[in-house]
This record gives sequence, C-alpha cells and structure tokens, in this order.
Amino acid sequence: MNYQSAIPYFYGTGRRKSSVARVRVMAGTGNVTVNGKNIDEYFGLETLKLIVNQPFAVTKTAGTFDVICTVKGGGVSGQAGAIRHGIARALLQAADEYRAPLKKAGLLTRDPRMKERKKYGLKAARRASQFSKR
Repeated sequence: MNYQSAIPYFYGTGRRKSSVARVRVMAGTGNVTVNGKNIDEYFGLETLKLIVNQPFAVTKTAGTFDVICTVKGGGVSGQAGAIRHGIARALLQAADEYRAPLKKAGLLTRDPRMKERKKYGLKAARRASQFSKR
C-alpha cells in the first residue's frame, strides 16, 4: 500500500505538547490511518477520534479525504492534537477556501502550552515541600 507514489497528496506537520505528527491527506473515502493502524485501533476513546476528525467537521469535508499519518512523542491526547493540527494544515494546501472556517475554529494555531520546568529547591515546577511551623 504505497500511497506516496500512486496518489497526489497534501502534506501537513502538526505539533502539540511534545508530539509531532506528519500527516498526508489525499482524496478518498474517509479512512484515517495512524502509525499503520486504523484510528479505531490506535485511539480507544471516542473523544480523541472526534478531536482528530474536527478539521473535516469544520470544513464539511467528512468522508472525502483519506489520512495517513505517523506520530511520535507524547501521550495519546497530545498525539490527537498534533494530528488535528497537521490535518488542518494539509487541508489548507488542498483548497484555500478552508482557511476562514479553520482559522475561526482555532485549528491553525499551534497550542503553545508546554510542561513547565522543575525549579531547584522545589519538588516539581511549583510544588514545594510541606511547610511545618514546628
């Protein structure tokens, strides 16, 4: 199943927390493949599948594109967000009229929230050791 040479596709890179997704969107029937697995096998929760398919719902193109993506790093929630970001960027290449609805839904901006670093003298980023008066 070598899509790269057979069918023209649109490419988008998505990032969220420490996850990076490389997404290829091509004309098809709505199949989403993540790291060689179907989306139902890869993401167990229904909410994560909704997050991944959100760009298609916003642009009203559900069932018209196939998605093949590889995603690395982070947890399942961050990976779903990275895939969503990558799909949104790839849809922009497909047609420029998708920009307005995707931008209005906030799917084109990369979520800047990251894990805060641990500080010295503390147990975590802000967690201090328990205070005792005596």
